[in-house]
Amino acid sequence: MGMFSESVDVACGPEGQPVELQWGGRRYTVCAEPVHWYERRQWWAEEQRAPLGSGPGLVDHEIWRVQVARVEPPLSEEAPAAPEHLTLDLVRHTGSGRWRLLRIHDALRHKTA
Repeated sequence: MGMFSESVDVACGPEGQPVELQWGGRRYTVCAEPVHWYERRQWWAEEQRAPLGSGPGLVDHEIWRVQVARVEPPLSEEAPAAPEHLTLDLVRHTGSGRWRLLRIHDALRHKTA
C-alpha cells in the first residue's frame, strides 16, 4: 500500500459520494459502491490552537475508499482497452471541499501477460 498526499479532482454524485476523478493526467470512474468513514487527525500537530466554535473537520478526516477503473478511449471499435482497476483512499477537507489522494492499495500488484 502506498501513502500519498496529492491533490485530485473529484466529481461527486447527488449524495456527495465520489463518482469520477482525475489524477495524474488520467480520468477514472468509480466502479463499485464507495465506503465512507472518519479518522481522527492530530490537529494539534498542524495548528497552534483550535478556533472557538470549530468542530467539523478539526478532529476527524472524512475518508472515502473507492474502486476505480481508468477511462480511456478504445484502441479500436472491435478491441476496447482493458480497464485498469485501483483501490484508493480519498480524503475531503471539510472547510474547502478539496480532495486529496491518501492511499493507493493496489500500487504494488504485478501485472501478468
